[in-house]
Amino acid sequence: MPLSSKLLLIILDGVPWRNWRRLFGNLEGWVQSGEARMWKMRAVLPSTSACCYASIHTGVTPQVHGILSNEVRFRVAQPDLFSEVTKAGGKTGAVTHSYWSEFFNRHPFDLVNDIEYDEPGGPITHGRFHTMTGYGHDNQMTPSDVDLFATLTMLCQRHGIDYGILHTCTLDSMGHRFGHDNTPMDHACFGADAMLAAFLPKWRAAGYEVMVTADHGQTDRGHHGGREDLQQDFALYYFGEGKGPKEDTLLDQLQLAPTILTRLGVPVPDTMKAKPFLA
Repeated sequence: MPLSSKLLLIILDGVPWRNWRRLFGNLEGWVQSGEARMWKMRAVLPSTSACCYASIHTGVTPQVHGILSNEVRFRVAQPDLFSEVTKAGGKTGAVTHSYWSEFFNRHPFDLVNDIEYDEPGGPITHGRFHTMTGYGHDNQMTPSDVDLFATLTMLCQRHGIDYGILHTCTLDSMGHRFGHDNTPMDHACFGADAMLAAFLPKWRAAGYEVMVTADHGQTDRGHHGGREDLQQDFALYYFGEGKGPKEDTLLDQLQLAPTILTRLGVPVPDTMKAKPFLA
């Protein structure tokens, strides 16, 4: 039985609320023209990448799913977006950091067998992953965002996925190196916005609703993980027909998973307690 809609979740890692609103002119332009809506969303605690990844897809806190740092990784036990969409007969796709494969498919990550896979039984039907192994502050070597956007588009066109997630670490890596209030960061956000702008109309024309957001924010010193507006708060842009709350509503990151399932017409598991923010 086909799902009621198709949806893509685009996560630009580590972008604080302030930088979304002042540096992403294409996204803001679509809000201004009425083609998109935008809200502020607050990350879970700790506002660390792996913790947020697991909460985004399970709708439960790190204290429940158990991913409490980037160093703690295992296959999570709770129902997640991939498992529930697959159970409902949908196809899923992921173009992300390898942590997502470890949390929602199998752990540990096998560089040869898990870097790319097509597994009809899911939960991740079509996976394309990167690890950034061995790189860091002085040599970031993050995949080009345009390559990742193109790969997600390929999964849409070639495999007809119903739910897809794209996750890029470029801006998070830039933020850790430079902080979030400087010329290099301004240009990095501008570049990501421009790359995204080339693909978003294609996804919409293919019938996908689209959410563009972050996993957490980041400070001017390049930090996140704790309790602070700059570390926790970011924007969520929504392209679709769902009815949402007033624009000044602060959304909870735990609402993301049940909202996406609701938009897809997939039953929300009992473990996801937060209320969907889109009808």
